[in-house]
Amino acid sequence: MSTAELSVGSGQTSATERREKSRGRPQLLTDKERINLKLSPRSIEILENLRQKTEASSYAEVFKNALRLYNALIEEAEKGREFYLKMKTVI
Repeated sequence: MSTAELSVGSGQTSATERREKSRGRPQLLTDKERINLKLSPRSIEILENLRQKTEASSYAEVFKNALRLYNALIEEAEKGREFYLKMKTVI
């Protein structure tokens, strides 16, 4: 079972706060938030397998794609739709 440690930054920091947090490195201004996860070795293995199978360029891309898919499924389920998996018939 994976454990996740989640920390989220709002992107709404002042210039002084950014300078203090940068530790001498330039900080890019962005409207994005950074999330740090602590995953088990098995979860990392799954993540890497997904990255390779989908030819994603990064773990972030895998997460973004997974979130889009999960969101789409939830939205459709909220509309009362059902999902089924069908095995391909080989003749």
